[in-house]
Amino acid sequence: MSITDFTIIRRSLTSRLFSTVTTALTVAIAVGMLLVLLAMMDAGKQAFRRGSGDMHLLVTKEPSALVSVLNGIFYAAAPAAPISHAELQRIQSDPRVAMAIPNQQGDSYAGLPVMATETAFFTDFAPTPGEPWEFAEGRVFDKPFEVVLGAKAAEMTGLRLGETIALTHGRAGAEAHVHNEFQYTVVGILEPTGSTHDRTVFTDLIGAWTVHAHDRRLRDNPDAPVTTPDEITDADRLVTGVYIRAAARRGSNASAALAPLAYQLRQQGFMVAEPTKEIDKLFRIVGNINVILVAMAVVVMVSSAVSIMVALYNSMEQRKRQIAVLRVLGASRGRVFGLVLTESAMLGLLGAIGGVLLAILGGFAVAEALRAILGIVVTPVYPPEWILLVIVSAVALAALAGIVPAMVAYRTSVAKSLRPAA
Repeated sequence: MSITDFTIIRRSLTSRLFSTVTTALTVAIAVGMLLVLLAMMDAGKQAFRRGSGDMHLLVTKEPSALVSVLNGIFYAAAPAAPISHAELQRIQSDPRVAMAIPNQQGDSYAGLPVMATETAFFTDFAPTPGEPWEFAEGRVFDKPFEVVLGAKAAEMTGLRLGETIALTHGRAGAEAHVHNEFQYTVVGILEPTGSTHDRTVFTDLIGAWTVHAHDRRLRDNPDAPVTTPDEITDADRLVTGVYIRAAARRGSNASAALAPLAYQLRQQGFMVAEPTKEIDKLFRIVGNINVILVAMAVVVMVSSAVSIMVALYNSMEQRKRQIAVLRVLGASRGRVFGLVLTESAMLGLLGAIGGVLLAILGGFAVAEALRAILGIVVTPVYPPEWILLVIVSAVALAALAGIVPAMVAYRTSVAKSLRPAA
């Protein structure tokens, strides 16, 4: 029965099973790391775009457009500069504006951000284009001192419909204090959207303005009775941002009014951000870090190729007799060279296949961690061309690493290797 080259390579790999497994695992880790990084780079960008939804502009009084987006959409920090009621009315009355949803941030509950807004936030704004809000339980608030919980906020707090809570004025810190005078009732819980809005507590603006009006009155008179919505003034009706959608033809997302509207708002002293552009800018900023991470993964892959070379080179001393026997049985130097080179490539292929499996499992684990911790849904995608390119690269590097041990096998002396041991 003839023995094929594949049989020889298989027996060589299985005879050194521990070395084969550990070397292939090194390649698998490098390949998996590289694929997960590539997938997360694109998936992360798509996840960030979810929160901005179908708005065209975000109008604030923040110092920069990027800060506006980070604070106004992703709740990085509480916006500091307010927009007055008169300014809000001017924006909402502009005929070029089809949607102008005000919101106020700065309060919190159990460490989660609170957004005070209008019911239009749930009817006119979609957190993901084409995917409107849906309620898992309950309804939208329709009067002061009611709250709607994002899916992740409900999960983290364990709150259910009908329960009452007190909101904290400010984020966690020395200046934060709980407004126990005002009890809010949970009336709705949203379905997950895969955006940062899932970690948010939503309430109505009238209630938020009432709470802040009470703060103002307490500063003037510490014994002032609890403020009612009827006692708020225009000076209390402050917002920190406005989600804007410019008027456009039915069925069209583009608007000819967008550019002149944005220009005029900037001339009026507002910070006007286009969320999609700012997110792209953010990823260009962090893109340099991504390049470094990918470069590190490539270095790990190259080091795995070196480990293949070392493993095969170290095995040559023990395999000289085997190689000499093959030569006696008629194998040419070129065939022996090719066997070692193919064995090296096979190690790279086994590691690359294992790396693809690790990448799928690793991507799933990272996505679940982000969903559990931040409420952000990241869906890593592995395009076939990426997988093919990485596998081919791993096999090519492994084959390249096999040249040195293959040369050692090629130059093995039959006479010396078959000489009986002393």
